[in-house]
Amino acid sequence: MSETITYRNALPNATLLLEYRLEGVLGAGGFGMTYLAWDTHLEKHVAIKEYLPTDLAVRALDGSVVPVATEHEYDYKWGLERFIQEARTLARFSHPHIVRVNRYFEANGTGYMVMDYEKGESLNQMLRRSAAPDEPSLRAILMPLLDGLQAVHEAGFLHRDIKPSNIFLRETGGPVLLDFGAARAAVGGATRSMTAVLTPGYAPLEQYASDARQGPWSDLYALAGVLYRAIVGESPPDAVSRLKDDCVQQRLSDATARMSAPFVKSVEWALAVDEKRRPQNVPEWRSALLDGRSAPTAPVVTPVATAPTIPLDAASAPRAMDPPVQAAGAARPVHRARPRRSWWRWAALAAVVLVLVVLGGTWNKQRKAAQPGRLPAAVERQLLPGSKLVPGRPSRDRTGRPGGEQEALRQQARRDFQSADGNGDGYLSRTEVAGHFPLVGREFQRIDADGDGRISPQEFFRLRRFQARQRQQK
Repeated sequence: MSETITYRNALPNATLLLEYRLEGVLGAGGFGMTYLAWDTHLEKHVAIKEYLPTDLAVRALDGSVVPVATEHEYDYKWGLERFIQEARTLARFSHPHIVRVNRYFEANGTGYMVMDYEKGESLNQMLRRSAAPDEPSLRAILMPLLDGLQAVHEAGFLHRDIKPSNIFLRETGGPVLLDFGAARAAVGGATRSMTAVLTPGYAPLEQYASDARQGPWSDLYALAGVLYRAIVGESPPDAVSRLKDDCVQQRLSDATARMSAPFVKSVEWALAVDEKRRPQNVPEWRSALLDGRSAPTAPVVTPVATAPTIPLDAASAPRAMDPPVQAAGAARPVHRARPRRSWWRWAALAAVVLVLVVLGGTWNKQRKAAQPGRLPAAVERQLLPGSKLVPGRPSRDRTGRPGGEQEALRQQARRDFQSADGNGDGYLSRTEVAGHFPLVGREFQRIDADGDGRISPQEFFRLRRFQARQRQQK
């Protein structure tokens, strides 16, 4: 007989949140609570996720959520903003294997996101109650998840918390990726050590450092960890402990009696501790999973010192498709083939030059037409902390020549940009700007000159330079 779980920090049943009547708790964690609710307007069940970080906030007697202490108020609100941002992000996706957010709202001093409710169980529940699945069953779960994850990555986002409990298996068939980690990462960075907001075994090594290089390869490590759990029967070892004693390869090799060697080798590849030795994106890993010959084994088993290097001048390296060089006395048909290949090369080069010219002209028009306007003084202070510009007095570099001020401004802008670029993708998102320059975040749309929803290094420096000139004119 299963034990009924009581969640003492949850809102009571029959509580109304707008038109949604709560009927019970589906699950709870350190950063929130998920309820089963009845939509009284559409007359159907929905799932509602509530932002409630237990380390920062508590439930008051009136049902509202309040910071546990005044010193946590800023961190709580910061995390709430990212919870809402997570809801906005998920609402943009319409993919059968990504959890769909239909609505989000604020109430009781916190935030809520309304999602579709479907019957089923988590992959974690399935693995705990049944025998280890075979390879065809794992592939049936993995391939749809890769399609959804690729859509997330192509939109410029990461999941950051893939694990068996965040993979939901519908009764009607097909997996769904749940519980994106944007809000947890933000709160963890402000209040706790990174290890406290990670799932040991599924988090790659780069997630243990706030300034490490994260990308699609980080999510692939976690997803490969899920496969390891299904194949071996236990969670993978923590990434940090693997630096000293790594048993992953041995444990996976023991499973080759049940799984094909290419499949196991592909999982091992994505579980490489060094992120540079993993598949770098979903298509690369999918190709290895579908065709085992595509999965390189050297990055996992070969020491770094013996790993092959790629020449910087790749065009000069011999290619398998190129025909062998002919001697001077070769037959005439061989020489007739060479101009055709040369013509294609020149045509390709001309096409590249044309594209660069067009892009350069477009960028120049945008630069001239989208000069940022005057920002409030409070925003200037956020954007240019510690500025030492002296009005009417040109600075000099170390040799005494004017112009050192421009280079100093550029260097400072570069350092600030890199410190704010949390995911290392070379752009600043709204979340990253708000986290480092909260007041500047309000002017995001004006700073984003090309309207692509992110701030490039050029746009960031252009704004810094513009503000510096404004200060000099005062």
